[in-house]
Amino acid sequence: MIKLLAVDDSALMRRLLAEIFSGTPDISVTFARNGVEALALLHEIRPDVITLDITMPQMDGLTCLDRIMIERPCPVVMFSTLTETGAKETLEALALGAVDYVLKPGGAVSLKLDEFGPLLVEKVLIASKARLRGTHRLAERIRHKAGALSEPVGKVRTTRKMTTRVEPLTGGSPSERLVLVGCSTGGPPALDALLEPLPADFPWPIIIAQHMPASFTGALADRLDRLCALDVIEVTRPTPLRAGRVHVARGDADILISRRRGDLVALSAPSDAALNWHPSVDRLVDSALHAAAAAGLVGVLMTGMGYDGAAAMTRLRDLGGRTIAESEESAVVWGMPGELVRAGGAEFIVPVEEITPILLRLAETP
Repeated sequence: MIKLLAVDDSALMRRLLAEIFSGTPDISVTFARNGVEALALLHEIRPDVITLDITMPQMDGLTCLDRIMIERPCPVVMFSTLTETGAKETLEALALGAVDYVLKPGGAVSLKLDEFGPLLVEKVLIASKARLRGTHRLAERIRHKAGALSEPVGKVRTTRKMTTRVEPLTGGSPSERLVLVGCSTGGPPALDALLEPLPADFPWPIIIAQHMPASFTGALADRLDRLCALDVIEVTRPTPLRAGRVHVARGDADILISRRRGDLVALSAPSDAALNWHPSVDRLVDSALHAAAAAGLVGVLMTGMGYDGAAAMTRLRDLGGRTIAESEESAVVWGMPGELVRAGGAEFIVPVEEITPILLRLAETP
Protein backbone atom coordinates (compact mmCIF):
# COMPACT_ATOMS: atom_id res chain seq x y z
CA MET A 1 0.00 0.00 0.00
CA ILE A 2 1.38 3.40 -1.04
CA LYS A 3 0.88 6.08 1.60
CA LEU A 4 0.16 9.37 -0.17
CA LEU A 5 0.12 12.75 1.53
CA ALA A 6 -1.82 15.22 -0.66
CA VAL A 7 -1.22 18.86 0.26
CA ASP A 8 -3.60 21.49 -1.14
CA ASP A 9 -5.35 24.49 0.38
CA SER A 10 -8.41 24.15 -1.89
CA ALA A 11 -11.27 22.15 -0.37
CA LEU A 12 -12.56 21.47 -3.89
CA MET A 13 -9.20 20.13 -5.02
CA ARG A 14 -8.91 17.90 -1.95
CA ARG A 15 -12.37 16.50 -2.72
CA LEU A 16 -11.40 15.87 -6.34
CA LEU A 17 -8.13 14.22 -5.27
CA ALA A 18 -10.08 11.95 -2.94
CA GLU A 19 -12.29 10.99 -5.88
CA ILE A 20 -9.31 10.40 -8.16
CA PHE A 21 -7.49 8.09 -5.76
CA SER A 22 -10.59 6.29 -4.48
CA GLY A 23 -10.42 4.10 -7.58
CA THR A 24 -6.84 3.04 -6.88
CA PRO A 25 -6.84 0.47 -4.07
CA ASP A 26 -3.03 0.46 -3.83
CA ILE A 27 -2.97 4.11 -2.67
CA SER A 28 -4.21 5.43 0.68
CA VAL A 29 -4.50 9.21 0.95
CA THR A 30 -4.07 11.60 3.86
CA PHE A 31 -4.74 15.30 3.28
CA ALA A 32 -3.06 18.47 4.52
CA ARG A 33 -4.31 22.00 3.89
CA ASN A 34 -0.96 23.75 3.83
CA GLY A 35 2.76 23.28 4.32
CA VAL A 36 2.58 23.59 8.11
CA GLU A 37 0.13 20.69 8.35
CA ALA A 38 2.17 18.73 5.84
CA LEU A 39 5.36 18.97 7.90
CA ALA A 40 3.47 17.83 11.00
CA LEU A 41 2.16 14.78 9.13
CA LEU A 42 5.51 14.08 7.48
CA HIS A 43 6.87 12.36 10.56
CA GLU A 44 3.52 11.10 11.84
CA ILE A 45 2.39 9.07 8.83
CA ARG A 46 5.77 8.78 7.04
CA PRO A 47 4.31 9.00 3.51
CA ASP A 48 5.77 7.16 0.53
CA VAL A 49 4.82 9.99 -1.86
CA ILE A 50 3.66 13.60 -1.45
CA THR A 51 1.68 15.70 -3.91
CA LEU A 52 2.32 19.35 -3.16
CA ASP A 53 0.52 22.48 -4.29
CA ILE A 54 2.76 25.51 -4.83
CA THR A 55 0.55 28.43 -3.81
CA MET A 56 -0.78 27.97 -0.26
CA PRO A 57 -1.30 30.16 2.86
CA GLN A 58 0.91 29.95 5.98
CA MET A 59 3.63 28.01 4.18
CA ASP A 60 3.92 27.78 0.39
CA GLY A 61 4.86 24.65 -1.48
CA LEU A 62 8.48 25.58 -2.21
CA THR A 63 9.20 26.37 1.43
CA CYS A 64 7.51 23.13 2.47
CA LEU A 65 9.44 21.13 -0.14
CA ASP A 66 12.69 22.64 1.08
CA ARG A 67 11.93 21.41 4.62
CA ILE A 68 10.80 17.96 3.43
CA MET A 69 14.04 17.36 1.55
CA ILE A 70 16.05 18.19 4.64
CA GLU A 71 13.92 16.65 7.40
CA ARG A 72 12.69 13.45 5.74
CA PRO A 73 13.33 13.19 1.99
CA CYS A 74 10.69 11.33 0.01
CA PRO A 75 9.37 11.53 -3.57
CA VAL A 76 7.33 14.68 -4.18
CA VAL A 77 5.11 15.45 -7.17
CA MET A 78 4.36 19.17 -7.54
CA PHE A 79 1.13 20.82 -8.70
CA SER A 80 1.78 23.70 -11.07
CA THR A 81 -0.20 26.04 -13.28
CA LEU A 82 0.26 26.69 -16.99
CA THR A 83 1.82 30.11 -16.48
CA GLU A 84 5.31 31.54 -16.80
CA THR A 85 5.46 31.99 -13.03
CA GLY A 86 4.22 28.46 -12.49
CA ALA A 87 6.90 27.11 -14.82
CA LYS A 88 9.71 28.91 -13.00
CA GLU A 89 8.43 27.78 -9.61
CA THR A 90 8.13 24.19 -10.81
CA LEU A 91 11.69 24.18 -12.14
CA GLU A 92 12.84 25.55 -8.79
CA ALA A 93 10.94 22.73 -7.10
CA LEU A 94 12.65 20.14 -9.30
CA ALA A 95 16.01 21.68 -8.38
CA LEU A 96 15.07 21.43 -4.70
CA GLY A 97 14.38 17.71 -5.07
CA ALA A 98 10.84 17.13 -6.40
CA VAL A 99 10.80 14.17 -8.79
CA ASP A 100 7.93 15.24 -11.05
CA TYR A 101 5.03 17.63 -11.55
CA VAL A 102 1.44 17.68 -12.76
CA LEU A 103 -0.10 20.71 -14.42
CA LYS A 104 -3.08 21.89 -12.39
CA PRO A 105 -5.94 22.64 -14.80
CA GLY A 106 -7.54 26.06 -14.76
CA GLY A 107 -11.19 26.97 -15.04
CA ALA A 108 -13.78 24.39 -14.09
CA VAL A 109 -11.37 21.83 -12.65
CA SER A 110 -14.09 19.27 -11.93
CA LEU A 111 -14.92 19.09 -15.64
CA LYS A 112 -11.32 18.14 -16.44
CA LEU A 113 -11.08 15.30 -13.94
CA ASP A 114 -10.86 12.66 -16.66
CA GLU A 115 -7.95 14.52 -18.25
CA PHE A 116 -5.58 14.99 -15.34
CA GLY A 117 -6.79 12.27 -12.93
CA PRO A 118 -5.22 9.24 -14.67
CA LEU A 119 -1.99 11.16 -15.27
CA LEU A 120 -1.77 12.13 -11.61
CA VAL A 121 -2.32 8.52 -10.50
CA GLU A 122 0.34 7.33 -12.95
CA LYS A 123 2.86 9.87 -11.72
CA VAL A 124 2.23 9.01 -8.07
CA LEU A 125 2.77 5.31 -8.83
CA ILE A 126 6.00 6.10 -10.68
CA ALA A 127 7.16 8.45 -7.93
CA SER A 128 6.65 5.71 -5.34
CA LYS A 129 9.42 3.79 -7.10
CA ALA A 130 11.66 6.78 -7.81
CA ARG A 131 15.19 6.81 -6.49
CA LEU A 132 16.21 9.93 -4.57
CA ARG A 133 19.88 10.77 -4.85
CA GLY A 134 21.46 10.07 -1.49
CA THR A 135 23.91 12.94 -1.85
CA HIS A 136 21.25 15.57 -2.55
CA ARG A 137 21.62 18.27 0.14
CA LEU A 138 23.43 15.76 2.33
CA ALA A 139 25.35 18.36 4.35
CA GLU A 140 22.15 20.23 5.21
CA ARG A 141 20.44 17.02 6.35
CA ILE A 142 23.40 16.16 8.56
CA ARG A 143 23.38 19.63 10.09
CA HIS A 144 19.63 19.42 10.67
CA LYS A 145 19.98 16.13 12.52
CA ALA A 146 22.76 17.68 14.56
CA GLY A 147 20.55 20.66 15.41
CA ALA A 148 22.71 23.20 13.60
CA LEU A 149 20.56 24.06 10.60
CA SER A 150 20.45 27.74 11.55
CA GLU A 151 23.96 28.17 10.14
CA PRO A 152 24.08 28.89 6.38
CA VAL A 153 25.24 26.04 4.20
CA GLY A 154 26.56 26.51 0.70
CA LYS A 155 25.94 24.32 -2.31
CA VAL A 156 27.37 20.85 -1.77
CA ARG A 157 29.10 19.04 -4.58
CA THR A 158 30.20 15.46 -4.61
CA THR A 159 33.08 14.34 -6.76
CA ARG A 160 34.29 10.93 -7.78
CA LYS A 161 37.13 9.80 -9.96
CA MET A 162 36.04 8.56 -13.34
CA THR A 163 37.34 5.04 -13.90
CA THR A 164 35.78 4.46 -17.33
CA ARG A 165 38.30 4.28 -20.19
CA VAL A 166 37.24 6.61 -23.02
CA GLU A 167 38.86 7.02 -26.42
CA PRO A 168 38.37 10.43 -28.10
CA LEU A 169 35.86 10.68 -30.91
CA THR A 170 37.55 10.42 -34.30
CA GLY A 171 34.62 9.81 -36.69
CA GLY A 172 32.55 12.28 -38.62
CA SER A 173 33.52 15.75 -39.77
CA PRO A 174 34.99 17.73 -36.83
CA SER A 175 32.65 20.61 -37.66
CA GLU A 176 29.55 18.40 -37.65
CA ARG A 177 29.85 16.47 -34.40
CA LEU A 178 26.78 16.66 -32.17
CA VAL A 179 25.69 15.66 -28.68
CA LEU A 180 22.07 14.46 -28.56
CA VAL A 181 20.52 14.36 -25.08
CA GLY A 182 17.21 12.83 -24.02
CA CYS A 183 15.53 12.85 -20.61
CA SER A 184 12.14 12.93 -18.91
CA THR A 185 11.17 12.44 -15.25
CA GLY A 186 14.00 13.79 -13.10
CA GLY A 187 15.58 15.42 -16.14
CA PRO A 188 16.04 19.08 -15.12
CA PRO A 189 18.40 18.34 -12.19
CA ALA A 190 20.24 15.81 -14.37
CA LEU A 191 20.67 18.51 -17.02
CA ASP A 192 22.09 20.78 -14.31
CA ALA A 193 24.67 18.13 -13.48
CA LEU A 194 25.46 17.55 -17.15
CA LEU A 195 25.86 21.15 -18.29
CA GLU A 196 27.19 23.07 -15.31
CA PRO A 197 30.74 21.60 -15.47
CA LEU A 198 31.13 22.09 -19.24
CA PRO A 199 33.47 24.92 -20.31
CA ALA A 200 32.35 27.73 -22.61
CA ASP A 201 34.65 26.41 -25.35
CA PHE A 202 33.09 22.94 -25.50
CA PRO A 203 33.55 22.22 -29.22
CA TRP A 204 30.22 20.61 -30.20
CA PRO A 205 26.58 21.73 -30.29
CA ILE A 206 24.31 20.04 -27.74
CA ILE A 207 20.66 19.33 -28.55
CA ILE A 208 18.25 18.42 -25.73
CA ALA A 209 14.86 16.72 -25.90
CA GLN A 210 13.36 16.97 -22.39
CA HIS A 211 9.76 15.80 -22.10
CA MET A 212 7.93 18.99 -21.06
CA PRO A 213 5.01 21.21 -22.09
CA ALA A 214 5.68 24.30 -24.20
CA SER A 215 5.03 26.63 -21.27
CA PHE A 216 8.01 25.14 -19.40
CA THR A 217 10.82 24.72 -21.92
CA GLY A 218 11.53 28.43 -22.34
CA ALA A 219 11.91 28.78 -18.58
CA LEU A 220 14.10 25.66 -18.55
CA ALA A 221 16.40 27.13 -21.22
CA ASP A 222 16.63 30.45 -19.34
CA ARG A 223 17.49 28.69 -16.11
CA LEU A 224 20.17 26.51 -17.71
CA ASP A 225 21.61 29.56 -19.47
CA ARG A 226 22.11 31.26 -16.10
CA LEU A 227 23.57 28.10 -14.59
CA CYS A 228 26.25 27.10 -17.08
CA ALA A 229 29.01 28.70 -19.16
CA LEU A 230 27.46 27.62 -22.46
CA ASP A 231 24.79 29.64 -24.24
CA VAL A 232 21.39 27.93 -23.87
CA ILE A 233 18.43 28.70 -26.11
CA GLU A 234 14.98 27.27 -26.77
CA VAL A 235 14.55 26.25 -30.41
CA THR A 236 11.39 27.86 -31.76
CA ARG A 237 12.47 28.42 -35.39
CA PRO A 238 15.18 27.05 -37.75
CA THR A 239 18.39 27.56 -35.80
CA PRO A 240 21.96 26.93 -37.03
CA LEU A 241 23.82 24.53 -34.77
CA ARG A 242 26.80 26.21 -33.14
CA ALA A 243 29.62 24.95 -30.96
CA GLY A 244 29.36 26.20 -27.40
CA ARG A 245 25.58 26.40 -27.57
CA VAL A 246 22.87 24.21 -26.07
CA HIS A 247 19.65 23.88 -28.07
CA VAL A 248 16.58 22.97 -25.98
CA ALA A 249 13.58 21.54 -27.83
CA ARG A 250 10.32 23.44 -27.50
CA GLY A 251 7.77 21.51 -25.48
CA ASP A 252 4.68 19.90 -27.02
CA ALA A 253 6.63 19.70 -30.30
CA ASP A 254 9.53 17.67 -31.69
CA ILE A 255 13.02 18.83 -32.57
CA LEU A 256 14.69 17.70 -35.79
CA ILE A 257 18.17 18.03 -37.24
CA SER A 258 18.27 18.99 -40.92
CA ARG A 259 20.38 20.82 -43.47
CA ARG A 260 19.94 24.31 -44.81
CA ARG A 261 22.39 25.41 -47.53
CA GLY A 262 24.70 22.62 -46.48
CA ASP A 263 24.79 23.56 -42.79
CA LEU A 264 23.19 21.64 -39.91
CA VAL A 265 20.19 23.31 -38.29
CA ALA A 266 17.72 22.44 -35.54
CA LEU A 267 14.03 22.70 -36.42
CA SER A 268 10.96 22.78 -34.18
CA ALA A 269 8.37 20.52 -35.81
CA PRO A 270 4.77 19.62 -34.90
CA SER A 271 4.75 16.59 -32.63
CA ASP A 272 4.27 13.21 -34.30
CA ALA A 273 0.99 11.80 -32.97
CA ALA A 274 2.28 8.26 -33.53
CA LEU A 275 4.83 8.78 -30.75
CA ASN A 276 4.03 8.72 -27.04
CA TRP A 277 6.38 11.39 -25.68
CA HIS A 278 7.37 14.88 -26.77
CA PRO A 279 9.76 16.35 -27.56
CA SER A 280 10.63 12.92 -28.96
CA VAL A 281 14.15 11.65 -28.35
CA ASP A 282 13.74 8.89 -30.95
CA ARG A 283 12.73 11.42 -33.60
CA LEU A 284 15.62 13.74 -32.70
CA VAL A 285 18.21 10.96 -33.02
CA ASP A 286 16.75 9.50 -36.21
CA SER A 287 16.74 12.93 -37.87
CA ALA A 288 20.38 13.46 -36.87
CA LEU A 289 21.28 10.10 -38.40
CA HIS A 290 19.76 11.25 -41.70
CA ALA A 291 21.52 14.62 -41.61
CA ALA A 292 25.00 13.75 -40.35
CA ALA A 293 27.46 10.89 -40.12
CA ALA A 294 26.67 8.51 -37.27
CA ALA A 295 30.36 8.31 -36.34
CA GLY A 296 30.26 11.99 -35.36
CA LEU A 297 27.22 11.71 -33.07
CA VAL A 298 27.11 11.13 -29.31
CA GLY A 299 23.82 10.08 -27.73
CA VAL A 300 23.17 10.64 -24.02
CA LEU A 301 20.06 9.09 -22.47
CA MET A 302 19.29 10.07 -18.88
CA THR A 303 16.58 9.60 -16.28
CA GLY A 304 12.99 9.23 -17.44
CA MET A 305 10.02 6.91 -17.52
CA GLY A 306 9.20 4.89 -20.63
CA TYR A 307 11.47 3.93 -23.49
CA ASP A 308 11.80 7.03 -25.67
CA GLY A 309 15.24 7.24 -27.26
CA ALA A 310 16.32 3.66 -26.58
CA ALA A 311 15.59 2.30 -30.07
CA ALA A 312 17.11 5.24 -31.96
CA MET A 313 20.23 5.40 -29.79
CA THR A 314 20.71 1.66 -30.25
CA ARG A 315 20.64 2.26 -34.03
CA LEU A 316 23.08 5.11 -33.50
CA ARG A 317 25.56 2.82 -31.79
CA ASP A 318 25.09 0.08 -34.39
CA LEU A 319 25.97 2.62 -37.11
CA GLY A 320 29.19 3.68 -35.39
CA GLY A 321 28.07 6.45 -33.05
CA ARG A 322 28.85 6.70 -29.33
CA THR A 323 26.22 6.33 -26.61
CA ILE A 324 26.02 7.00 -22.87
CA ALA A 325 23.27 5.78 -20.54
CA GLU A 326 22.80 7.11 -17.03
CA SER A 327 23.18 4.21 -14.60
CA GLU A 328 20.48 3.01 -12.26
CA GLU A 329 22.36 4.20 -9.19
CA SER A 330 21.81 7.87 -10.01
CA ALA A 331 18.70 7.92 -12.23
CA VAL A 332 15.50 9.08 -10.54
CA VAL A 333 13.61 6.73 -12.88
CA TRP A 334 15.69 4.17 -14.76
CA GLY A 335 13.19 3.70 -17.56
CA MET A 336 14.64 5.28 -20.69
CA PRO A 337 18.34 4.63 -19.98
CA GLY A 338 17.47 1.17 -18.66
CA GLU A 339 15.78 0.30 -21.95
CA LEU A 340 18.89 1.44 -23.84
CA VAL A 341 21.06 -0.77 -21.65
CA ARG A 342 18.75 -3.77 -22.07
CA ALA A 343 18.79 -3.29 -25.85
CA GLY A 344 22.58 -3.44 -25.85
CA GLY A 345 22.81 0.12 -27.17
CA ALA A 346 24.80 1.74 -24.36
CA GLU A 347 28.56 1.98 -24.82
CA PHE A 348 28.96 3.65 -21.42
CA ILE A 349 26.73 3.11 -18.38
CA VAL A 350 27.68 5.60 -15.68
CA PRO A 351 26.14 7.74 -12.92
CA VAL A 352 25.12 11.23 -13.95
CA GLU A 353 28.22 12.93 -12.52
CA GLU A 354 30.46 10.85 -14.83
CA ILE A 355 28.67 11.74 -18.07
CA THR A 356 30.29 15.16 -18.46
CA PRO A 357 33.85 13.83 -17.96
CA ILE A 358 33.14 11.28 -20.72
CA LEU A 359 31.95 14.03 -23.06
CA LEU A 360 35.08 16.06 -22.33
CA ARG A 361 37.25 13.03 -23.01
CA LEU A 362 35.41 12.27 -26.26
CA ALA A 363 35.96 15.88 -27.32
CA GLU A 364 39.72 15.82 -26.74
CA THR A 365 41.95 16.04 -29.80
CA PRO A 366 43.33 12.52 -30.35
